[in-house]
Amino acid sequence: MGGGSVKDLVSKAELDEKVKIGEPVIIHFWASWCDASKQMDQVFSHLSIDFPHALFLRAEAEELPEVSEAFSVSAVPYFVFFKDGKVIDTLEGADPSGLANKVAKVAGSVKSGDPAAPASLGLAAGPMILETVKDLVADNGSTKADSQLISGISEGLKKRLQQIINSHEVMLFMKGNPQEPQCGFSRKVVDILKEYDVKFGSFDILTDNEVREGLKKFSNWPTYPQLYCKGELIGGSDIVIAMHEGGELTEVFGDHGIKSSHSREAKVTEAEIGKGGISGSSGLSATLTSRLEGLINSGSVMLFMKGKPDEPKCGFSRKVVDILREEKVEFESFDILSDEEVRQGLKVYSNWSSYPQLYIKGELIGGSDIVLEMQKSGELKNVLAEKGIIQKQTLEDRLKKLISSSPVMLFMKGTPDAPRCGFSSKVVNALNEEGVEFGSFDILSDEEVRQGLKTFSNWPTFPQLYYKGELMGGCDIVMELKENHELKSTLSE
Repeated sequence: MGGGSVKDLVSKAELDEKVKIGEPVIIHFWASWCDASKQMDQVFSHLSIDFPHALFLRAEAEELPEVSEAFSVSAVPYFVFFKDGKVIDTLEGADPSGLANKVAKVAGSVKSGDPAAPASLGLAAGPMILETVKDLVADNGSTKADSQLISGISEGLKKRLQQIINSHEVMLFMKGNPQEPQCGFSRKVVDILKEYDVKFGSFDILTDNEVREGLKKFSNWPTYPQLYCKGELIGGSDIVIAMHEGGELTEVFGDHGIKSSHSREAKVTEAEIGKGGISGSSGLSATLTSRLEGLINSGSVMLFMKGKPDEPKCGFSRKVVDILREEKVEFESFDILSDEEVRQGLKVYSNWSSYPQLYIKGELIGGSDIVLEMQKSGELKNVLAEKGIIQKQTLEDRLKKLISSSPVMLFMKGTPDAPRCGFSSKVVNALNEEGVEFGSFDILSDEEVRQGLKTFSNWPTFPQLYYKGELMGGCDIVMELKENHELKSTLSE
């Protein structure tokens, strides 16, 4: 991997030093086993030439676990954007256009309000972005080239990994063994499991490179250790530590019927759940009960989770967020790590001891296991439909619908009767002269469509003419087709 002016990060201390200066810093967390990482690194290198005033750093996720853990990196490729000494954005997965947009916003001279679509930036990276998008589509059939695809693993290895994961109810993939851990992160997780007096199996990934590299792809988790419970990935050391400190690890073991030495009762004290008049039999104050009910009903679909949807702080919360997004459901969320009173009180109120907790129209659905099960069986769709929850239309869905709303579709400034720019006027006249019927959309009337279509079509200017859902081009191309007497025939093929 190389090119451009990308520097390889050596340590967390070096990163802290660079970030402190306040200049824009962008880190690419990558892994040698991940093809999407390599493709995105080429785009990253090209962007480093376009934005010389920003510092572009590359970090191999597993080689720098301290840095990966600090930013909760749970999949590669993964990008973190800093400005003025703070993290201001992140990007997960292989999304070349998304990366160019975010880099431009953090490091470019783009003024607020200006479009930052890669096609309109005039970047040297432009051709590379287009090329990479094509490659990723070819490789994965998706422009996101979702890094969760289990690619490059043979069926035999998949079967072997599944067998090892399921060989114990609690299974730890670590560096070294429980008696002699070979890294600090593995040691921490072993110590926590011992504290719970939980029986667990372990696998030393330093002894088997096939398992070591294969499991990263299989679980879409780039670092070690990795802890599994009943075949399900809990996460790495940062998540295990956070769950241990928050009491959730006890709950996870309890929910999965695994005996541990810790009591499973939710330890809720009067101080934690607020003082005041006691309400009903729950033992919660009337004030807190009222607050919890208000939060639960603050959205038709309400998720109480660790962290925020764009930055989940545990694997289970991430899973529910992903499911809701897959189902295209609009939802509100509450970060229970930000409010101890809500965190402890809701466990008592709902009689559900762990997080995340999903509510639909005020009714508790359950945690990540139940939501995943319901999605697989199709029950989640049914419940959402019964409760009248309409799937939200993404901008991409909306653009596709608009583009296909007429066989010949023109996105222009103004309307055919009153064009608001010379180029739009020219195209309207050309279509009218050729007797072509067309639909139109005034992009001045909708900023979301205006900016979104530039990225979607990778075409930076307007007007844009589409035929049967395919982009024909702008004013120049339309005029050229007209002069060659090909416009009408092209639009009626």
